[in-house]
Amino acid sequence: MSVSVVLPTFNERDNLSAVCCQIEKALEGWRWEIIVVDDDSPDGTWETARLMGSLDARIRCIRRLGRRGLATAVIEGISASNATYVAVMDADMQHDVTLLPRMLQALSAGDADLVVGSRYLEGTGVPGWTAGRHWLSRLATMMTGRRVLERLSDPMSGFFAMPRVVFEAHVRRLSGLGFKVLLDFVHVAPLELKILELPYNFSARVAGASKMSSEVAWQFLLMLLDQRLGRFIPVRFLAYSSVGLLGVGVHYLLLLTFMEGLDLAFLPSQTLATLGTITFNYSLNNRWTYAGHSLRGWSWLRGLGSFTLVCGLGAACNVGIASYLFDHQTGWPLAAAVGILVSAVWNFSVSARYTWNMSNRI
Repeated sequence: MSVSVVLPTFNERDNLSAVCCQIEKALEGWRWEIIVVDDDSPDGTWETARLMGSLDARIRCIRRLGRRGLATAVIEGISASNATYVAVMDADMQHDVTLLPRMLQALSAGDADLVVGSRYLEGTGVPGWTAGRHWLSRLATMMTGRRVLERLSDPMSGFFAMPRVVFEAHVRRLSGLGFKVLLDFVHVAPLELKILELPYNFSARVAGASKMSSEVAWQFLLMLLDQRLGRFIPVRFLAYSSVGLLGVGVHYLLLLTFMEGLDLAFLPSQTLATLGTITFNYSLNNRWTYAGHSLRGWSWLRGLGSFTLVCGLGAACNVGIASYLFDHQTGWPLAAAVGILVSAVWNFSVSARYTWNMSNRI
């Protein structure tokens, strides 16, 4: 029987060779391959993976350009597999590779449809973590909700294995948001899915830096919101609208600064405040709403121009529709609200398509 081990990576060049050697040793007797899915690491992890693949055809590399995100990397890696089983683990050597054979044996024996390595069963530990890191991990675990916690002690685990066909049966329902695809998968999988957890000790990182950041935490919150509200409204639209509300405050602050602080007339002050607010909204959306697909370098400037044009057309829609409704006996509060809503939907939909190229991933 065959297995594909998917390693999503970003700046893991110094760990990659060692973890692949450990996998090869652990899976002796199995027909295996390693699929490295690298988000165009600045440290050249993808180059190291390709070099290793030239020496051992069982190691493949998928280099992703223009996008980032652990969940989507895992989805793409598993989608590239033809193996009977797929396993997912980090390349930072913190997961216990020796657990892989037990995972696969449980799957091949039919004891489970999903096997998860858990850090929170009896006898396990997470050495090297501060009290704050322990607290944040537990808090994130509790936030996943009762539906998940009734099935898993460690829904934040990034170490799991399952038959490939089981994953593919539910992949279209995954949000692709965040960095914990296991949590997303368990949330959409049917309750009759047999889950087995195996304990292991989480090792300290050998090389490289932790990927935990405010951006990762934000993506986690977006995924939780999507699980609860995604059936009714796109979670990115909620994030986009939240940025817009912040932009209102920024606009008035800039307007006050230009008029009172710099003693400019209203028209130039309003113009500058509007341009400043558009830049603020664009920057925040680029960083948070479209985390994992953020534009950089010259693409950032191109995106700003595109976003400004879209928002300009949205403002025209706002004024035109609100004026039409007001002229046809609609009260001004309702007319204004409809104009704002239409322009918000326009700005979100069109900028997603033409600024961030998210036509199929809104």
